[in-house]
Amino acid sequence: MASRNPARPLSPHLQIWRWGPHMLVSILHRATGSGMATVGTLLLVWWLAALAGGAESYATFRDVFTTEAGHLNVIGLVVAVGLTLSLFQHMMTGIRHLVLDTGAGYELKTNKTYAMATMVASVALTAIFWLVMGLN
Repeated sequence: MASRNPARPLSPHLQIWRWGPHMLVSILHRATGSGMATVGTLLLVWWLAALAGGAESYATFRDVFTTEAGHLNVIGLVVAVGLTLSLFQHMMTGIRHLVLDTGAGYELKTNKTYAMATMVASVALTAIFWLVMGLN
């Protein structure tokens, strides 16, 4: 028979679980997926509307993200690097989940190591990507 002690939680709660990198990458996977979908959709719709609106409308869209020399400005850098980091973080956690789906990597130490590796790899891949792209 179940205990009727009101002080005892009915199921595991956030107060019981210790925070770990595996929890963080799980949340980041959801956040990056939703963020890329939202920001990407908004940018695509804005870009298409700017194209349909003519040269002046497109120039306004372009000027929000670039300088007069054609390089990314601060807003453009934040959006571009943010989307790139989100893409690589989402991709790395997706690969981690693929490995977990095979039944491997569930040992606590291995799971935490893979979780940390996703964060390190996503930052490294973002840096390499922008170095190759010639970030100015």
